[in-house]
Amino acid sequence: KLVYRLSCRHCHQIVCSRGMKAILLADTKVELYSTDTPSTTIHLMDKDYLTRTCHCRIRDVACLECGNIIGYHVVSPCKQCLSACNNGHFWMFHADSCLAIERKDPSGK
Repeated sequence: KLVYRLSCRHCHQIVCSRGMKAILLADTKVELYSTDTPSTTIHLMDKDYLTRTCHCRIRDVACLECGNIIGYHVVSPCKQCLSACNNGHFWMFHADSCLAIERKDPSGK
């Protein structure tokens, strides 16, 4: 799978260096990027809330540079989502809030 470097669409701050394309399990029309490792350039907002489509508890994630909400963290995944096929990535970035650049290995591939 391809790996992407993500930057905030609003201020161009790098917000993730190991992002992968993802789709929302509850709504496959929603395009996201995900990672298993949060960056120091994002901030976890204050309050958890439940998703509309399942029982996962999530919390918004903002760019630390400009403050815009660019994604969310799955704080507590529900049983339904844990039993579905997943890659263990619980840090999600909205595709329309980030600019993605494909990462290359040292040989340029």
